[in-house]
Amino acid sequence: MKRIYFDHNATTPIAPEVLSAMLPYLTEEFGNASSIHAFGQNARGAVEQARSSVAALVGARAADIMFTSGGTESNNHAILGAVTAAPGKAKHVITSAIEHVAVLDTCKALAKSGVDLTILPVDRDGLVNPEDVRRAIRPETVLITIMLANNETGTIEPVQKIGKIAAEKGIVFHTDAVQAAGKIPIDVEKLGVDLLSISAHKFCGPKGVGALYIRKGTQLDPLMHGGHSERDRRPGTEDVASIAGMGKAAELAGTGLREESERIRGLRDRLERGLLDRVPHAWVNGARTPRVPNTSNLTFPFIEGEAMVIALDLKGIACSTGAACSSGAVEPSHVLIALGLAPEDARATLRLSLGHQTTDEEIDFALETIPPVIERLRQLSPTYKKPAIA
Repeated sequence: MKRIYFDHNATTPIAPEVLSAMLPYLTEEFGNASSIHAFGQNARGAVEQARSSVAALVGARAADIMFTSGGTESNNHAILGAVTAAPGKAKHVITSAIEHVAVLDTCKALAKSGVDLTILPVDRDGLVNPEDVRRAIRPETVLITIMLANNETGTIEPVQKIGKIAAEKGIVFHTDAVQAAGKIPIDVEKLGVDLLSISAHKFCGPKGVGALYIRKGTQLDPLMHGGHSERDRRPGTEDVASIAGMGKAAELAGTGLREESERIRGLRDRLERGLLDRVPHAWVNGARTPRVPNTSNLTFPFIEGEAMVIALDLKGIACSTGAACSSGAVEPSHVLIALGLAPEDARATLRLSLGHQTTDEEIDFALETIPPVIERLRQLSPTYKKPAIA
């Protein structure tokens, strides 16, 4: 069976060049990067080269990049580290209703420990209003954390405007850029962020490795203790092979980024137009605002998203209903509910996320395959005979 992968926001296939960069550090170059002999220094060289490559991808200094186990750890370290390092007993954090659970759950855990938490709403397109951020700031606000691009809809948030507000008030500003890195240009200076999280497996790198940008001078307490790795920020022996792979993935992602983004955007837009033409009552969530070029979030009313995912998988198309971290969740997407969708419509939504391997032929196959699957499932739905949606 012909199989097509439209779930790149969940994870991406590792690039051959990335695997080649990793293999030496899984075999003959096995040294500990903290050792001072030749084996260790060869490993250290790979780590520092990767640090420079990752820094270049986000417009940062190499010294400001800390390697982690992935986006979840980077988000946790940024949020927990910034809040615990802030002086004073009364502390307040601002975030948004559409954040990834790695951010939202971390903020809610802080709230249980006594930190005041403000969760800002978004508009129908999924955008945070920077003026809402300004109005939410209090004297005791110590952190603002707003994502750069949403993992379900692809909506790009006004992070640069929020960054200016945070800088004016002297508040630490973190952004979760896990779904933005490798898809759109990122410059931490232009964005005005103090902390920025990314994950290698979202741009053709290995799973289990990520990075956190930490602006020089930003106070951040460590999550763990027991060593001097990563400039005393994160103890433990570095996973040299994975870090080397992330460095190569970052290098590849930054090469021809704008051209590749435009190619993928063209495929995404053609897919959306074709589906909207062929499937009545459907719509694209977040379509009226800038999005990362590979992401399409479509609602097909009257049927369950999980049924669509299973039926399409049987036809050779891999996609999802939303965040991979929420797979199997009974509740509808918190992101789509925050956009104002009714629970039944939030449950009737697919996320189709394209990647570097996506071709025109795959878009053609999807346009031939998806509409009849949707129609067949609707015919089985007892709600399909309801009046058409306005």
